[in-house]
Amino acid sequence: MFKHYKYVVCLRHISFIMTFHRTEIFEEEYQELARLAKVLAHPARLAILKYLAEVKACISGDISNEIPLSRTTVSQHLQVLREAGFIQGQIDGVKINYCLNPENVKRFRELIENYLGQINNNSCCK
Repeated sequence: MFKHYKYVVCLRHISFIMTFHRTEIFEEEYQELARLAKVLAHPARLAILKYLAEVKACISGDISNEIPLSRTTVSQHLQVLREAGFIQGQIDGVKINYCLNPENVKRFRELIENYLGQINNNSCCK
């Protein structure tokens, strides 16, 4: 009985590994959209992007006064947004100037609009 249990655990492990890495079978556009949507799936990151869009300029220094989170937490979210390409950060001495990356924001908008356009007209429930 112990051997059988061990075998089932191994099968579950193998199944988990097989399903975990299956994203590569989807179109690159879906993979890109999913990656960017995952980055935006946090309200703090949405608030940061909205704030940067509203100021319409590069900001330097601390924006944690505008976002109800600690400076460290805001900094971590800024890093995730920068790595995903939603914002640009340029080092100016000891400060980093952040602003939206308009090309990548436009690219995400195109991806999401294209995707939503594909699924919007295909409702079976009318």
